[in-house]
Amino acid sequence: MSRFLFHSLPLTGHVYPMAAVAQELTGRGHDVAWVGVETVLRPLLGPQAPVYPTGLPLYRGELRDRGMTATRSRWKGYVVPHTRFTLPAVRRAVAEFGPDVMAVDQHAIAGALAAHLGGVRWATLAPTSMEIARPYTGLPRVEAWIRGVLASLWTGAGLPGEPPHDLRFSPHLVIAFTGAALAGEDLAEQVALVGPALSVRPPVGDFPWDRLAADRQRLLVTAGTLALDTADGFHRRLLDAVAPLRDRVQVILVSPEAADAGAYPPDVLVCRQVPMLELLPRVHAVVTHGGLNTVCEALAHGVPLVVAPITSDQPVNAEQVAAAGAGVRVRFDRSTPDQLREAVLAVLDDPGYRQAARRVQESFRQAGGAAAAAARLERLAEAEH
Repeated sequence: MSRFLFHSLPLTGHVYPMAAVAQELTGRGHDVAWVGVETVLRPLLGPQAPVYPTGLPLYRGELRDRGMTATRSRWKGYVVPHTRFTLPAVRRAVAEFGPDVMAVDQHAIAGALAAHLGGVRWATLAPTSMEIARPYTGLPRVEAWIRGVLASLWTGAGLPGEPPHDLRFSPHLVIAFTGAALAGEDLAEQVALVGPALSVRPPVGDFPWDRLAADRQRLLVTAGTLALDTADGFHRRLLDAVAPLRDRVQVILVSPEAADAGAYPPDVLVCRQVPMLELLPRVHAVVTHGGLNTVCEALAHGVPLVVAPITSDQPVNAEQVAAAGAGVRVRFDRSTPDQLREAVLAVLDDPGYRQAARRVQESFRQAGGAAAAAARLERLAEAEH
């Protein structure tokens, strides 16, 4: 049996698919440990998972910026400080746990650096689809800027010369939690598209299953980790959009303001969290800001989408959903209630969207999910020996 050390950014959407792979490896008899922010990891992994804590760095910058500003903010305000702060703890975890293979979040660069420093083989795990197809190749200044950031992190870690490769992409293996039906097939040789990695998750509290309407179509409206505190205006426009459809559509709204349910129409089911994987088989469409987890989890259940992207990989995911015919892309800031109503009715009433979603669902099933990812990591560990 082998030893695998996982390192993720402290973001729920990044941890969940990696945790599914870790669970699969544990079930196969391997030793698995994590290094990261324990206050984030522990509620998601459960009390038994071995965690080497890193602490939580302070971040600066605005992670909801757009365009090149968003790229700079993400790297300078998040990726770089996370890397520099966590690297000493990640190195200690490598020394203490002695992994055969590290499984590293694509933007948790401390994991890649620690693997080089410790002489450990490592795999990149890409919980977002934004960079697996190298979207900046047509923007040489952006690519050069990112290379400069990575070179600075490399030398700052005490490693000599220039990085031998892009630290976002392990030369051994890149596992991406999407499929060819969305991402295409024109990818680097070491990229393995395994589809969404789904597994048992910690309970999220009591969900009012008895309030799901049996006589109406159910529309799940959910925002990702970074979108929640910017979504209120969008939610209001969406609720205005579906108000004329109340006799046929029930809205299930995931909102941080769920405690103030009186602020919403009484027929809207408002929740702080939902048991996503249990709920998806019971909904007819999903409205989302386009994080890869939500997109792929919905499509893994054959559910079509309305995607209103804000930043990061969300526009990429929205375009892929639309290109696959499995949903409609709308403008987050500018879509009117009439436009949102039109999009919702399209995915609910046009069977072509659900048929396309089911085609993607089948492609995900064939990709293999967590089991396929675990098998690839096992082969990498065996190659080490």
